Amino acid sequence: MHDEMKLIKQAVRGDTRALSELLHQHYSFLFQYVLKATMNKSHAEDVTQETMLRAIEKIASFQGKAKFSTWLISIASRIIVDRIRREEREKKWLREEQPLRAIRYETLQRSDEWPEALQALGQLSSEARIAVLLKYYYGYAQEEIATMLDIPLGTVKSRLHTGLKQLRKELTEHEEA
Repeated sequence: MHDEMKLIKQAVRGDTRALSELLHQHYSFLFQYVLKATMNKSHAEDVTQETMLRAIEKIASFQGKAKFSTWLISIASRIIVDRIRREEREKKWLREEQPLRAIRYETLQRSDEWPEALQALGQLSSEARIAVLLKYYYGYAQEEIATMLDIPLGTVKSRLHTGLKQLRKELTEHEEA
């Protein structure tokens, strides 16, 4: 333990050999943690490597308030959580993008044009898209939309504002292209 404290102090001061030794000593422990956390060997290898890189980049900020292994685990845990969030966003995007592509394909198969407005509408979040459709395509009042969606009137107004703002942006960009 005393040797580890000495290595940590040297590493924080910029001694790359001390940092290398510290990371080498903790690699197996860290990998085992990440493997259990991810339950995927390939992901565990990637996360462990990324953790080691971040530790190298941020060693100067290590303050010794926790054990070095705890610091590494906290870095790895944040990386794992970030990856899970990114994967969820990607899955959500794919779930939303696939039906849009199917509609586009069917429209094009019927030799219909794919209107830019429909394309822009597909870029909105589902919440904003539903509010915009109900208000401007189907003609419902904001109060009716609030009741239909069981959300506050202010939320409806916010979604409409956000949706229209994004539609204008999408359509303006498309015209300029």
